[in-house]
Amino acid sequence: MKLTGDQISSGRAWPLGAQWDGDGVNFALFSANAEQVELCLFDESGDNEIQRVVLPAKTDDVWHVRLHDAGPGLLYGYRVYGPYDPVNGHRFNHHKLLLDPYARSTVGTYRESDENYGYIKGSPEGDLSFDTRDNAHNIPKCVVVDEQSKRPRSTGPKVDLLDSVIYEAHPAGLTQRLPGLSKRRRGTYGALASKKVIAHLRELGVTTIELLPVHAFCDEEHLLQKGLVNYWGYNSLLFFAPATRYAHTDARREFRRMVRALHVEGFEVVLDVVYNHTAEGNEHGPTLCYRGIDNASYYRLQDYRRYYINDTGCGNTINSRHPRVNQLIMDSLRYWVSQMQVDGFRFDLAPVLGRESWGFDRGAGFFDSVRQDPVLAGTKMIAEPWDTGPGGYQLGQFPQGWSEWNDEYRDSVRSFWRGDAHQLQALARALHGSSDKFEWQQRGPVASINFITSHDGFTLRDLVSYNERHNEANGEYNRDGHSHNISYNHGVEGPTDDAAINAERDLHRRNLMATLLLSQGVPMLVAGDEFGRTQHGNNNAYCQNNPLGWIDWSQATTDHAFLAFTQRLISLRRQLRGLRRSRYLHGTQQSPSLGVPDIVWLGADGSPMEHNEWHRQQAGFLGMLIPGDSGCDMARAAGVHTQSCEHILIVINHDSAVVHFPLPEVPTSWVRRLDTCQVEQSDENVMQVSLCHPRSIQLLTCQG
Repeated sequence: MKLTGDQISSGRAWPLGAQWDGDGVNFALFSANAEQVELCLFDESGDNEIQRVVLPAKTDDVWHVRLHDAGPGLLYGYRVYGPYDPVNGHRFNHHKLLLDPYARSTVGTYRESDENYGYIKGSPEGDLSFDTRDNAHNIPKCVVVDEQSKRPRSTGPKVDLLDSVIYEAHPAGLTQRLPGLSKRRRGTYGALASKKVIAHLRELGVTTIELLPVHAFCDEEHLLQKGLVNYWGYNSLLFFAPATRYAHTDARREFRRMVRALHVEGFEVVLDVVYNHTAEGNEHGPTLCYRGIDNASYYRLQDYRRYYINDTGCGNTINSRHPRVNQLIMDSLRYWVSQMQVDGFRFDLAPVLGRESWGFDRGAGFFDSVRQDPVLAGTKMIAEPWDTGPGGYQLGQFPQGWSEWNDEYRDSVRSFWRGDAHQLQALARALHGSSDKFEWQQRGPVASINFITSHDGFTLRDLVSYNERHNEANGEYNRDGHSHNISYNHGVEGPTDDAAINAERDLHRRNLMATLLLSQGVPMLVAGDEFGRTQHGNNNAYCQNNPLGWIDWSQATTDHAFLAFTQRLISLRRQLRGLRRSRYLHGTQQSPSLGVPDIVWLGADGSPMEHNEWHRQQAGFLGMLIPGDSGCDMARAAGVHTQSCEHILIVINHDSAVVHFPLPEVPTSWVRRLDTCQVEQSDENVMQVSLCHPRSIQLLTCQG
């Protein structure tokens, strides 16, 4: 039924989006440069437009209208009128149905078509031409939702970063091959909180699940033409609506249930978010939302405003320094915390959000907005500290309260265990928590998110099995993905039946995983690495929504020894407070019980490292002694039992010979808790000397 004139009023300019108040729906849309805005209403199928309503009022560049007697379930979109003048940055085209940037939910699927473009594809004029075809049948429809009803709130466990172990996972790929789930349930939000997943996560010992993007996103045209899709989801279109491809019916409801179930079991949920660019691409991309609403406000444009600044490598860059665009991002973050109950965010290409007119600035408006926001207080804020623009590498430059993906940690650890020269100092910095990067502005080790692998690159098994990438399945002639992997195949490229090579690869994996979980900072591992997941040498599986990109859970059985090894490592990290220091140690305080500094670097003879030992080309031995005394003081203050405060000794031998390492004198005996040269682990008392095999790590403790 169409609305009559007495059911339509001007409404108000706040809040942005479609807001149901129990009696009607208020619609508000920001556009500084539009000349007219129409609200398009659709029937329940979303196929038929039933009415257009001109938004009658504009306040502070926000167009608004109120529909009395309308309610949840109403389907809608916008048509925005204004100049089509790409040379001056304007790309309005009222023939194109546009999504609401604040839409909480959508129905229908996006269908790639030339009709979705504001210009005539194939025209000699290119993007300066003007397409008059209606594209509404190709575009999902926005849905008015009920945010008035009270729903059960989940209380997250609020794990301190100091105690966090992050588990990065794809929201669908984690469960697509999980045994015991119905085919209909696999790959959904609900499957993420299934009993089997929860049992695995609990036994593994992780605290925080970091999900690849769940914001509604699109598949790029060039992938669809090759029969592929954007599997990873780094092509966001809407920043409030969860992707419907991971749900059966109501994505919002299913996502909330998943978060609530994980919270009940003690796990946090962190989202990988993409506020740096959108799915609309460059000047040759489709007109789906922001471009048609107000291109000149939402995107950063070059001086010749026909073209986009591309600091993301994805065609466009969101103009986060515009007040309304900054508001969009902040409103989205608050929504996912307050309404969807997530516990934090990992920001893809985060320097984009800190770019002012003069370049990256840790005091940028976005960072100021986050720091003072009471809703976001206590949430985890993790930056990917690089983008592709000028001056885009900003590791260590983010403000207090932020943690950062530490790629220097990744590369240093990989290089050391591959046997590269001059890597001992870099390894020590990695173990220490990268104070050289973060301490200068009074941040502690938790500023460093340590990782050996991530979704982007080789899996851990592939890292020790391939020297070269093998991305032929991506359809780009193996030219995509990283070429600098710092990997080592141990003599054979890919799988082999050679038992000796497989044993070397397994030892290499154990050394990498042990280094990760024994380092100061916050460890992150990738789903499946704990039991030998492989992508068969593909280091850029972003478009592989198939078994190549999914987790093969059968490997949890075939590679159970490595799974048990990883479980033990995480358990040891949880037990030993000294592996999780809140401040950097520099040897400036003394241990009362041992009479040595609070951190000591030891050589193969058991003596403190001399200057020249750090600079040997092939130096491959390092001991790190962390007395437990100050840790006990911290633990007592935090109410932790003092038996957690043990002296910790980490011994790393990458030399080719066995080292008989003299152990530091302690009041009690040392216990070897971990030795990577052993496939199976158990505690073992060690007297005065520890036998350190080549290419291995040992962890020893004694009661402080």
